[in-house]
Amino acid sequence: MTINCKGQLIDLNTPKVMGILNVTPNSFFDGGKYGNETEILEQVGKMLAEGADFIDIGAYSSKPDAELVSEAEELARIVPVVESVLKSFPQTLISVDTFRSEVAHACIEKGAAIINDISAGNLNANMLETVARLKVPYIMMHMRGNPQTMKQLTDYEDIVKEMLFYFSEKISMARSFGINDIIIDPGFGFAKTLEQNYEVLRKLELFGMPELPVLVGFSRKSMVYKPLNSNASEAMNGTTALNAISLTKGSSILRVHDVKEAVECVKLYNMMNSKK
Repeated sequence: MTINCKGQLIDLNTPKVMGILNVTPNSFFDGGKYGNETEILEQVGKMLAEGADFIDIGAYSSKPDAELVSEAEELARIVPVVESVLKSFPQTLISVDTFRSEVAHACIEKGAAIINDISAGNLNANMLETVARLKVPYIMMHMRGNPQTMKQLTDYEDIVKEMLFYFSEKISMARSFGINDIIIDPGFGFAKTLEQNYEVLRKLELFGMPELPVLVGFSRKSMVYKPLNSNASEAMNGTTALNAISLTKGSSILRVHDVKEAVECVKLYNMMNSKK
């Protein structure tokens, strides 16, 4: 499995690590932590030095009950960051975490390489057409509703079956627009209870059935720390455990706050699977 990022073919048969950079004041773990250009570039440099393959930049918190952010505000937050990162680290493959087509377009025009959409096109009618026109890889996530309503939308008869149908429809629609490189994100923590998150994890290998790469994002989420009676700041070890489990179930990209630990996880997984 490969994806084309700005003319560079990335082989996802070997798992990759995506470092998270939130340039928001209210993200659940690192909101407001990177408030100026120096702090942002230091964090990006650190993640790249630790082995991140991609940097995922988001300017709209998608945590449950997150406040609404206008399109103008999201653009004002994220576009200068994309420009600054690529000026300092020109080879960086940037993923843009947005559900808005105008934000996606603006960031790709500035040199970003991937669109990461939590809504799989549900929250913006122009997103699929925009991604197809830009000819970039598209991460489509499973979610019901939006960040403000998703906690109330967890009533499923068979969550995995319904999610597989959701992705089947979304993949077909994306293909009809001409989107070639598609990555599946089950959306851990989005419109799912704690128990449902683990049910999806137990059956994670099913989501690779369309022969598409799967991205997982457990990093410091409540599904990690609640069973441990802990909190987000103490959830790195639990995150690494779930990342390791997901690799054995076929995940191709680990989206994380803690790059060094995820890279080590991938290295040991690769060692276990290397042929003598």
